[in-house]
Amino acid sequence: MANFKLTYATMFNPPEELHDGFDKAVATLKANLGREYGMIINGKEVYAEEKFEDRSPVNTDWVLAVMQKGNGHHANEALAAARKAFPAWSHTPWQERVRLLRKAADLIDERIFTLGAAMALEVGKNRMESLGDVAETADLIRYACYQMEANDGFIKEMGKDPLVGYEARNVSALRPYGVWLVVSPFNFPFALTGGPAGAALVTGNTLVMKPATDTPWIVRLLADCFSDAGLPDGVMNFVTGPGRTLGQALVESPEVDGVTFTGSFDVGMKMYQDYAAGKFVRPIILELGGKNPAIVSRNADLERASIGILRSAFGLQGQKCSAASRVLVEEPVYEDLIARLKDMTDKLVIGDPTDRNVYLGPVVNASAYQDFKNFTEEISQGGGNFLTGGRVKAGDGFDKGYFCEPTFVTGLPLDHRLWKHEMFLPITTIASVYNLDEAMKIANDVNYGLTAGFYGSEDEAAWFFDHIEAGVTYANRPQGATTGAWPGFQPFGGWKGSGSSGKNAGGYYYLQLYMHEQIQTLIK
Repeated sequence: MANFKLTYATMFNPPEELHDGFDKAVATLKANLGREYGMIINGKEVYAEEKFEDRSPVNTDWVLAVMQKGNGHHANEALAAARKAFPAWSHTPWQERVRLLRKAADLIDERIFTLGAAMALEVGKNRMESLGDVAETADLIRYACYQMEANDGFIKEMGKDPLVGYEARNVSALRPYGVWLVVSPFNFPFALTGGPAGAALVTGNTLVMKPATDTPWIVRLLADCFSDAGLPDGVMNFVTGPGRTLGQALVESPEVDGVTFTGSFDVGMKMYQDYAAGKFVRPIILELGGKNPAIVSRNADLERASIGILRSAFGLQGQKCSAASRVLVEEPVYEDLIARLKDMTDKLVIGDPTDRNVYLGPVVNASAYQDFKNFTEEISQGGGNFLTGGRVKAGDGFDKGYFCEPTFVTGLPLDHRLWKHEMFLPITTIASVYNLDEAMKIANDVNYGLTAGFYGSEDEAAWFFDHIEAGVTYANRPQGATTGAWPGFQPFGGWKGSGSSGKNAGGYYYLQLYMHEQIQTLIK
């Protein structure tokens, strides 16, 4: 594996050693399921009176871990520990913070098979998507460290005042805010916890991490990597419990100086409004989903287009904010493209995502499973046709999990609400359009602007980049029409209702969001 670099673009042809390591890790984990894990507050294991079982969406008989049902008291304890640790951590030389965070990234690399296997069992991702999530996390942390170094700690000399008889020194210094809260989603629980956590920590903030209720186990394993790297007590704290109690207590606390949240538009907007009720404005970084279009020109390479659309529509069962959920195809190539998509989709294997032959695992929980049934019924009633899928899976191997068929929909009227509503499931709508101008008008006529894909000539691609309203855009990419961003290559973030900061994670301008500027003027 010495010459193989795992990313979402390279994961489709991995070396055999990757499969061997993953298989061994799955066997070891399955033999040791059900362990209880505490929260981590001020460097200590903390247990709550109430617990909850973390069960696998692959087979709900599998209890993966027993986790703590934290409450407002635990939220306050974690914030107090982070506040106490802040002065020392913020004054730790940034070079030392970089060293410790790079050590955490190295531990993630060393544990990638165990972490990837846990991800597949808890989230339902196939093995390569799971390993990719872990590898991306290490690279997000390393990229934050690189940016800290490249900017020499974000301390810059400014101009000198033209004063007669005095010498002026003006310095711009970016300094940490204080206690940072990271609230992460179920779909990328490792990367979307570890990435913002790494950015917060390397810039000198202290941290409280709160994972989604469906995926606390894998985030606890991330917390172990930070702890084992040698972060001082209280610098990193990890709490688990319901969003309506523990999460709300964290968001409403005046002890929080900054927040990063990734999740649905509705939850994110409520968090934004609740957070704004504080005594002054504080930073909040939101990534809130997408309704991502893939546009196919009459000049497209249809082989590339069909592969890229399929991968982005049904990777992680469509449960990605970057999933290709809308496909707009110029009329002359429409029939050819949908025939290709049907043929390829019919060959996809659904099942236990730890199996190397499986592409689609289960959706994350019973609520998502029911949503799939509700949406497909609505599509059927609304005039849509199922080119593929449209049903949940039943029978041996499926009855104890939440398995749904990969579903391409044709014929759904363009004024139907589901063309604009994020379903977050393996459901993608397809329509033919008269020309690219019509496609672009439809593509941009949504509240979201996260990712977008295009297939066509180079001149058309330049036109696409110039007109599409999205933060991450791809052209002629078989590795994924709208998915597959990687830190340092495709920084990830959205426009409009898809993001609040206008800066993309894993890019040049992201780390600065975790610091505020102080101008230091000294007159001699």
